[in-house]
Amino acid sequence: MSAAEDTPVSAAEAQSLFGGFGSYPVLVLAVSGGPDSTALLWLAARWRRALGRGPRLIAVTVDHGLRPESKAEALAVKRLARALGVEHRTLRWTGRKPKSGLQAAARRARYRLLADVARKHGHAPILTAHTLDDQAETVLFRMMRGSGIAGLAGMRQAGLLPGHEHERIGLFRPLLEIPKSRLIATLKAENIPYIEDPSNRDPRFARTRLRQLMPRLAAEGLTSARLARLAKRALRADAAVQEASQAVLQRLAPGPWPKQGPVSFAVEEFQRLPEELRLRVLETAVNRIGDEGPVELGALEALSEALGNAIEMSRGAAGRPKSFRRTLAGAIVTLRDGQVRIERAPPRRSRAQKRP
Repeated sequence: MSAAEDTPVSAAEAQSLFGGFGSYPVLVLAVSGGPDSTALLWLAARWRRALGRGPRLIAVTVDHGLRPESKAEALAVKRLARALGVEHRTLRWTGRKPKSGLQAAARRARYRLLADVARKHGHAPILTAHTLDDQAETVLFRMMRGSGIAGLAGMRQAGLLPGHEHERIGLFRPLLEIPKSRLIATLKAENIPYIEDPSNRDPRFARTRLRQLMPRLAAEGLTSARLARLAKRALRADAAVQEASQAVLQRLAPGPWPKQGPVSFAVEEFQRLPEELRLRVLETAVNRIGDEGPVELGALEALSEALGNAIEMSRGAAGRPKSFRRTLAGAIVTLRDGQVRIERAPPRRSRAQKRP
């Protein structure tokens, strides 16, 4: 580890990290008690204190109820927050826990409970403690799943709270370019205690196994910093493709679009687009018109390939249209009269309705 990776975060750095949040009346901090979120709490409190007058800080700890120690850990976060002059809330994930997909379900529950607090305080933005190391793990995880460039861009520093986009609740990751080692060094320098969650070492979870691989990958040159750099480059490329696809959409089908469609594109112009732009155009249309999105990339690629084959077969059949109709993510995509047409699929009938 280099000296730079073991240097505490300075007050001047914290000013740069949090400076954009000074005008908000309230900030919600997601604090589990681990080293990353404890550093977020301490750095935000120091930054606000230096301002003299700044946002009201509310630290929120979600007790998932998955370990017997979680209640005491939430209480420890509360004591630290109180010592730092920060308000604190402990929220509990109640009800039955799934046997599979536990981490994803816990994340959804955490976001839902954080959204409750943000909503009560004028849709205040939420700050999480994701680090450069978390970004690297995310990129590796998405590479493993075969993600496109949007997935390889990893986590964004600023966006909307997943699952609550319609509420426009902001989600910010001010520490995303800071290595975890520097946050731990910051806490040690200030003698601030933190919690080590044993579930972060549980090999049942894919992220844990990837985390255990990181030292070996780093020894071969694939460091967290380089994976994070890949994410920034993928984000840059994704932004360019997205902007180009929006310009194409304005040309193919100027808005405003009816909420449930139909929206149509001229086949010949659509088919002349580069493949990535065709995919983006279809993705945007299906996600806006359908009601079961967001569409999964693999399913989108399969639809685009089938649609392209139908168009080519139509050309080879003396111009006779090839029948094409597919449903994806709550939208129907058809090929008819020289147009690619997207419209809302009818509601699915329940099993009871299907019975005679």
